[in-house]
Amino acid sequence: MKLQIKQFIAVTALSVTALFATAQTADQIFKAAGSPANPKVTVSWNRYYDHAGITDILKKIAAAHPELAKLQSIGKSFKGRDIWCLTITDFKKGNADQKPGMYIDGNIHSNEVQGAEFSMYTAWYLTESFKDTRFIKELLADKVFYIVPTINPDGRDSYFHEPNTGSSPRSGVLPVDNDRDGLVDEDGYDDLDGDNEVLIMRRKNPNGRLRIDPSDPRRMIQVGPDEKGEYEMLGLEGKDNDGDGVVNEDGYTFQYDPNRDWGWGWQPNYIQNGAYKYPFSLPETRAVMDFVMKHPNIAGAQSYHNAGGMILRGPGDPTDQVTYNPQDIQVYDIIAKKGEELIPGYRYLVVHKDLYPAYGGELDWFYGGRGIYTYSNELWTPYLMFNKDATRNPQDNTNFNFDTYLLFKDAFVDWHEYDHPQYGKIEIGGFKKNFGRAHPGFLLESDAHRNMAFTIYHAYHTPLLKVDTVTEKDLGNGLKEVTAVISNSRIMPTHSSHDLKYKIERPDCISISGVKAIAGMIVENADLNITTEQTSNPEKIEVENIPGLSTVTVRWVVQGSGKYTISVDSKKGGVAKK
Repeated sequence: MKLQIKQFIAVTALSVTALFATAQTADQIFKAAGSPANPKVTVSWNRYYDHAGITDILKKIAAAHPELAKLQSIGKSFKGRDIWCLTITDFKKGNADQKPGMYIDGNIHSNEVQGAEFSMYTAWYLTESFKDTRFIKELLADKVFYIVPTINPDGRDSYFHEPNTGSSPRSGVLPVDNDRDGLVDEDGYDDLDGDNEVLIMRRKNPNGRLRIDPSDPRRMIQVGPDEKGEYEMLGLEGKDNDGDGVVNEDGYTFQYDPNRDWGWGWQPNYIQNGAYKYPFSLPETRAVMDFVMKHPNIAGAQSYHNAGGMILRGPGDPTDQVTYNPQDIQVYDIIAKKGEELIPGYRYLVVHKDLYPAYGGELDWFYGGRGIYTYSNELWTPYLMFNKDATRNPQDNTNFNFDTYLLFKDAFVDWHEYDHPQYGKIEIGGFKKNFGRAHPGFLLESDAHRNMAFTIYHAYHTPLLKVDTVTEKDLGNGLKEVTAVISNSRIMPTHSSHDLKYKIERPDCISISGVKAIAGMIVENADLNITTEQTSNPEKIEVENIPGLSTVTVRWVVQGSGKYTISVDSKKGGVAKK
């Protein structure tokens, strides 16, 4: 009898589980404009994922959409984690590596986590929207996306799974002797109360310069010059672990910065704090460099950071302004100003002028080293809290109001007492590490979509080439003149001006096959019949550049009859035939 009861309970439990696990059918769902209604891969975009979670999502996307997505590891982190890259394109339409490419990455800094979710959201949206969105179908027929959600997987997992502030760790996890005392990481932050957060320590002091805000006991405010305070701040949670009289010296001191490790404008640590040994000395940045060098079709790039609501371009080095020449800045301006429209609260800025000098940065290497138009977005802006200007100062009352009325005080750890081994009786409290730099859940998907739209606009305006018109003229004696107009219908040229200056990539090639080319030339002025002849290999004319929203015209004198093919082959502009 007991066995039968147990069997009944087990069967009933399975039935109930099956009832609640049943997926909604398509007729129960009404599509919201601009969103996949019934995706093959279901992902909650109101939360964050560690490296294992990222791996799971990427594998599911690749498995669900084999005709659109292919997953590969482009290298290993210091601790051996895969640096994943998801290639997104319509693999049935042309060779993926011959299409103009858009590279996207995130999370180069350990604590700047949401770039990974924004990158994955882009991959998910492109694949799930392909079946019923004509624009996406046409985009993936013409373009390829290389999406690397996190290039610092070790640091990402450290940020999530170990006690940290919202700003730590910024580096990876390579051990570094920050304070040059012969020991490595011996006195970092301490999670004194074991809540996986590194918060603020305060202590009562009648001579302190702070008091509790009477309108909100979570907030500390400065007393007036003629007033006595109640508290003093002791800094971030920690203690003197090594007995040297200093607390948290390995937590405060900067380790190394993966975004100062790139081979353009690199400077040693005494000039650029955070530089490591030499350019590409970190395995993660070197893996990205190797991948980009193997993919000369990459024409546009986007790197995601946090925070502050910025669309950044270089240069980071204030002495490197000559690199960003007027012709290329014009392209940058058009795309970024559209970004300001698409992402409310974000501002288009120049790194060295509007933020701070930065040497050896990723976006400068992409542009300076490879001629790729590249932006770095600083994700999250306090503007999004109430859709009006605010600051990132944690003591700004806007942050407390947002936490109170929209997060229901989930972002703050209330002040509580602790017996500190050096400071005595103190209090610990403050905003959690998931607030201030990282998006709150309900705003994560919205901002991911808007930033994705910006990168899609950027990708859309990588070159799109077409053999526009072909005309013939009979010259007699079995010869004829063939003139072809090649158009580029997008904003970006096939070579940035910086690329042309340093001959980073080979010229574009316009070829004729099926007939014998006796002579080949570039038509400089069709009206005045001014041409420049290419004296060698006339069947394959080399063109320095095909400008954005413009054309080039070439001409051959050929011998033969019948069908012939005109082909365009550009590393960053793709291929076209007629």
